[in-house]
Amino acid sequence: MKLGMQLQYAGGFKESAAQVAEYERAGLDVVWVAEAYGFDAPSFMGYLAATTETITIASGILPIYTRTPTLLAMTAAGVDAMTDGRCILGLGASGPQVIEGFHGLPYDAPIGRTREIIEICRQVWKRERVEHHGKYYELPLDPSKGTGLGKPLKIISHPVRDRIPIHVASLGPRNVEMTAELADGWLPIFYMPERAREVWGADLDAGFAKRADDLGPMDVVAGGMLCITDDPSSVLDFGRAMAALYIGGMGARDRNFYNQLACRYGYEAEAREIQDLYLDGHKKEAAEKVPAEFLELTNLVGPEGFVRDRIAAYREAGVTILNVVPIGPNPTELLEQVKAWAD
Repeated sequence: MKLGMQLQYAGGFKESAAQVAEYERAGLDVVWVAEAYGFDAPSFMGYLAATTETITIASGILPIYTRTPTLLAMTAAGVDAMTDGRCILGLGASGPQVIEGFHGLPYDAPIGRTREIIEICRQVWKRERVEHHGKYYELPLDPSKGTGLGKPLKIISHPVRDRIPIHVASLGPRNVEMTAELADGWLPIFYMPERAREVWGADLDAGFAKRADDLGPMDVVAGGMLCITDDPSSVLDFGRAMAALYIGGMGARDRNFYNQLACRYGYEAEAREIQDLYLDGHKKEAAEKVPAEFLELTNLVGPEGFVRDRIAAYREAGVTILNVVPIGPNPTELLEQVKAWAD
């Protein structure tokens, strides 16, 4: 397995970039740059390109609604050129609260849009004249909808690679099936190795059955907090607030993908209670209701033997990039240790 990490940059871009360079020397293979509704991800990805040498720089994730398909392709090609082929284009739908609230765009058809975006990006990177007449994107624009002057164009620059890896963040059955059919990698959140096959197995199989041979195997990127400790509960409690935010607050009562995932894992009653408490403003109480088992099985926190067993469980479940958040007095040393185990 390769080793990846979701980058935290609350302390500042430059400080985080210096940390990434140190982690690169420790053997970190992939760093994921989030966007959400903070600073844009590509700015920092470009900065990291100048301060690193070997690590793969991935967007984790760029929302599909906020850029045109061709701009997504251009951005990935630019970062890939600056890094001599070290870019992953991570895509996801985000959620209605961010897309409609922060960007003022309708949150519609995430699966259909992602499918068309992937097709268009791959056309751009091959330097084809881009023509696409889909349900959601039309290139060139139909003359009746504009000036009539649009014509098929190909990217002026020469991409370093004509197949930049596309990883998709997906959770729902149809979205996971589409990911297995078309994407180079899959980014599930709250991945539980012991129950992943039960939850997503049929969806993945359906997608793989339609997968083109030239795509090759699909990467699976999953993990969680990483800490070697004899007191795991104190560390796992750090994850309660985030789990409650996602399960309880990321979406409406009837449209929360993370809540639905918790239900599919078998925590129906707990997920309902967490959501009710969170949406009623009782965030602390909601966090207290997150099951300890859920936190234990979606992270790598415990004594050394337990952490090594968790790494083996992720590998056995098909994870190819172990994504971790190191916690402890010496995160670089911890990454070096886990990198050796993962290898």
